[in-house]
Amino acid sequence: MKNIKTISIGLIVGFANGLFGAGGGSILVPALQKFMGMETKKSHATALSVILPLSVVSAAIYIWGVDVEWRVVLFVSLGGVVGGIIGAKILNKLAAWWIHIIFGVLLAVGAVRMLFS
Repeated sequence: MKNIKTISIGLIVGFANGLFGAGGGSILVPALQKFMGMETKKSHATALSVILPLSVVSAAIYIWGVDVEWRVVLFVSLGGVVGGIIGAKILNKLAAWWIHIIFGVLLAVGAVRMLFS
């Protein structure tokens, strides 16, 4: 039953990632916590590990018929690597309740921006 639950979460996250080009983590982290009983830091670390293969597959499909700005990809990726290292180091030092607050605020800000832009 646990495998079916895990695969179902993966299908939903993969669908969201493929449809929106990102956002799987905002679904995956709460799903891992609520449905899999995973602790906060472990759910964030697991989500980060899952996002890479999802993003590679989604990007390969998107790129098929779209002109990609490769220079932008390079520089955003470089910044993302540095930011990812910093974020991962900070994640290990924060209490779980701070992670929940920061994650929730970022999701709320993103939702408001999407609604009004």
